Amino acid sequence: MAKTDTYTEAIGRRKTASARVRIMPAKSISVIVNDKPAEQYFPLKGMVTTLLAPMQTVGGIYAVTARVSGGGHKAQAEAVRHGISRAIIALIPEQRKDLKVKGFLKRDPRAKERKKFGLKAARRAPQWSKR
Repeated sequence: MAKTDTYTEAIGRRKTASARVRIMPAKSISVIVNDKPAEQYFPLKGMVTTLLAPMQTVGGIYAVTARVSGGGHKAQAEAVRHGISRAIIALIPEQRKDLKVKGFLKRDPRAKERKKFGLKAARRAPQWSKR
């Protein structure tokens, strides 16, 4: 069975979350994350707004499917946003400037710093007592 719809695929990441995103031009915006509607998958409405931001910026209407793993809900929403932005660039390279100005193409590299031996946390030293 041949697939008639063509899609554009991209990968988005944030912290330890990774999202494989596929977008297809559509008549209405629909976002499916891990086989659930985005409104059902993400606990807060603001997270859905976050991942729809690239489409609102460029004014495109796409059907989005995403596979997300790792991280928390917020990091996953931002990973999907990053993936959608990259997929839009692959589809329409002229939109790069608009998305770059908004910061949607930047992979946010901030992550938790590892704990070091001899310390209680990454930088927190044991309490010091003079006597």
